[in-house]
Amino acid sequence: MTEKTTCAVVGGGPAGMVLGLLLARAGVEVTVLEKHADFLRDFRGDTVHPTTLRLIDELGLWPKFAALPHSRLRKGTFDVSPGHSVTMVDFGRLRQPHPYVAMVPQWDLLNLLAEAGAAEPTFTLRMSTEVTGLRRDGGRITGVRYEGVDGPGELRADLTVGCDGRGSSVRRDGGSSVRRDAGLRVREWPVSFDVWWFRLPRRQDDAHFTLFPRVAPGKAMIVIPREGYLQIALLIPKGSDSRMRARGLAAFHADVLELLPEAGETVQSITTLDDVKHLDVRMNRLRRWHTDGLLCIGDAAHAMSPAGGVGINVAVQDGVATARLLAEPLRRGMVTDRDLAAVRRRRVAPTAVTQALQRQIDKRLLGPIVRGDDSAGIPTTLVRLVELVPWLAVIPGYLVGVGIRPERAPEFARRPAKG
Repeated sequence: MTEKTTCAVVGGGPAGMVLGLLLARAGVEVTVLEKHADFLRDFRGDTVHPTTLRLIDELGLWPKFAALPHSRLRKGTFDVSPGHSVTMVDFGRLRQPHPYVAMVPQWDLLNLLAEAGAAEPTFTLRMSTEVTGLRRDGGRITGVRYEGVDGPGELRADLTVGCDGRGSSVRRDGGSSVRRDAGLRVREWPVSFDVWWFRLPRRQDDAHFTLFPRVAPGKAMIVIPREGYLQIALLIPKGSDSRMRARGLAAFHADVLELLPEAGETVQSITTLDDVKHLDVRMNRLRRWHTDGLLCIGDAAHAMSPAGGVGINVAVQDGVATARLLAEPLRRGMVTDRDLAAVRRRRVAPTAVTQALQRQIDKRLLGPIVRGDDSAGIPTTLVRLVELVPWLAVIPGYLVGVGIRPERAPEFARRPAKG
């Protein structure tokens, strides 16, 4: 059976849910397809940055968001020597309505967006629906094929938007277009590290934990406080997953305790390395974000490094810009190649600048750390400068928390706040 919608959004992550909600508020018929039965996924980004917080406010969702369990990060403090820490990133000085990064489980944010979408008559969210391929009429993409709870089906759409992440099947299928000039080619950059994700129990006396890096020769760790447990990212050399696992569980426990000695006996809660999940860090960007009838945004268009935790924010900004630029063409029923190209024109500069900064962080800070270089760490001159002029910490705070060319909610999507 073939169904019909105006816009099919593949992937119910931050980019897809924001795009779906905003298009629905513009009166566009939109269907979001998410392959999982719910949003409950471990080891997804939990950082919601000031510009995304402002967007939530503009959409009238702030009271409900504020009621979610979350913590607030106003500064990024780095240990530069034993007993000596320096604030290198300051969000508190930003001229933003919410000058901090909110640490909130991503599934709570996505559920909030889904609830808001459900209030719009033209919004449909289909969970447990995995896209298995793209529909084509000649050289144009005209929707998706899927496998849902009731079996296979097809959804015809005027526009299909791939928001299905760095491993995007939509991007892969869209790149096999019959037109030689229409394929979606990817430019890839080398990255020095991968990430091991795991969790440890959070004790009552762990309240002092915030988002900050722990560094030792050859390794680094980010500790993210969550309700009842600590979510931990251990940075390891790129491509070393198998070698690191071959060292065994005891070596892993020792690595954790070297960076986080206060964890103590809680490391014993990891009884098998199967509890440690490997993230293959990628950084890439499509040279062209669209082909006939198809657009990719978020990680499907540009996989970001975890450095700075900006991936969610950039993806959300993509969703906002896409809705603002394409709502009217979608309402008219005539989305042109020029319309789709406008999304990339709007968003490629912020993405490219952010990725360039991430490459410098990788080259000058994270790469030397995971390689165990003697010179690894934040340059002493920079530390002294920030200590002398503390307001300089607002510059990285702006780049991380606000970013390049932040997007505002279009007027058609704004609503008064409701409790």
